[in-house]
Amino acid sequence: MDLDVRHEEGKRYYVPFGTEMAELTYVDLSDQTRDFQHTFVPEEMRHRGVAEELVRHALDDTMGSGRRFIPTCPYVKRFVQRHPEYEKGLVPQEEEHELRHPA
Repeated sequence: MDLDVRHEEGKRYYVPFGTEMAELTYVDLSDQTRDFQHTFVPEEMRHRGVAEELVRHALDDTMGSGRRFIPTCPYVKRFVQRHPEYEKGLVPQEEEHELRHPA
């Protein structure tokens, strides 16, 4: 599937489908770290590989720019478990707390 994945910097990756959209939202915790928080695909577009391609694109873009990520979203977490090549972009667990709760 060849999707038109777009990026709204500092907020989300998304794919428009007419009046609806699939999206993967995130928060930048630092200049080098994104926290992927939620994946949503409209019901009529589910089970077509949209979420997988959206997440793959977002992680490739994030890692390609030298950033790391935290997979707060359960879908992103499962995606990384199924595709271990993305593990190198994960923020180590011991750093997560510091990033989420700076002193």
